[in-house]
Amino acid sequence: MTKNSKQKQTDAQLPRRDFLTNTAKLLGGGLAGIGAAQAVAMTSAKDVGAMQSVDYSTLKYNDNYWNRDALARIHGDLDFGKQKFGWFRGEVIGVKPGEKIRPLGGFEGFSFTRLKDTGEGVYEKLLCEVGYYTDLKTGEVLEEWYNPYIDETVKVVHIANDPFNFRIGPFWPKPPAYGGLNQAEVPDIPMILPFTEVGNNKVLLQSNIHLFYRNALQPDKWPRESSGEMNRVSEMFTYVFDREDLANPSKTSLLFSGAWNRITPWLPWMLMGQTEGHAFYNCIQGCYDTMDVMSPQVRAYAQKHHPTFFEAPTEWEEPSLSSLEHYAREQTPAPVKE
Repeated sequence: MTKNSKQKQTDAQLPRRDFLTNTAKLLGGGLAGIGAAQAVAMTSAKDVGAMQSVDYSTLKYNDNYWNRDALARIHGDLDFGKQKFGWFRGEVIGVKPGEKIRPLGGFEGFSFTRLKDTGEGVYEKLLCEVGYYTDLKTGEVLEEWYNPYIDETVKVVHIANDPFNFRIGPFWPKPPAYGGLNQAEVPDIPMILPFTEVGNNKVLLQSNIHLFYRNALQPDKWPRESSGEMNRVSEMFTYVFDREDLANPSKTSLLFSGAWNRITPWLPWMLMGQTEGHAFYNCIQGCYDTMDVMSPQVRAYAQKHHPTFFEAPTEWEEPSLSSLEHYAREQTPAPVKE
């Protein structure tokens, strides 16, 4: 912990901790290093009044029940029944041994989430999401794609997960079951998130998840689609939001910006089989009170092909499946090349 972090912990009782694997270690500056008169001159009277009126003692970083509610406000809205819009956009990169990385295509999508109170100290996150592979130059959603690794044009299979649900409680959420393919047993551990304050007005959060589970696409049935008997996936999330909003319990939902990265085997529709290498998703992400951030191409495509995905689910449903499980259920194995 840095000296600045220790000082903040003294002032507002701010411990920090790991969300699933890694601990954020980011430093902030703010107005440090300038004189008081200069700081006042740089800050409007309205801003000063706002800072003075906020009760930052509500930031109980070492309380796992406070962390539960903070995480729920990040993922959804504690005004139960209201839905929350999330969005991401970036690119998919190919990583193959012995050659430089290769941008393969764009990737953009969105989700709508609704929270439901179980009445037992746990909230259900009800979510539907789509993710579309796009042309890097035009932003148009792809129906087919030329794979330079195999010199072949393939059909693109987009992501459409409905539902993809999980529960938010005062203990670490269990890893997703992926239709029973991931059966790892995880004990109850109080959930304390690695919040990091930056200056006087921003808070950062990182969360990472690393999974290794049986592949829904086994190579004996899916020789061109399967990366092997086991599937190894990592997802890394970064959130940036206002400290004032986090400290305000009347803010039932938190708007944020950040990043989302994913390391995954070659996508099954690329027909790479067990070729060495992997795909890397590098995206920005955020939750906003407007859908204007979404590209017109993606919005139009979703309205045509997935119109129901603009409304979050209202009830818990089983099973929640990832894109691989949907692929196994909805697609058929590609013919083996002679």
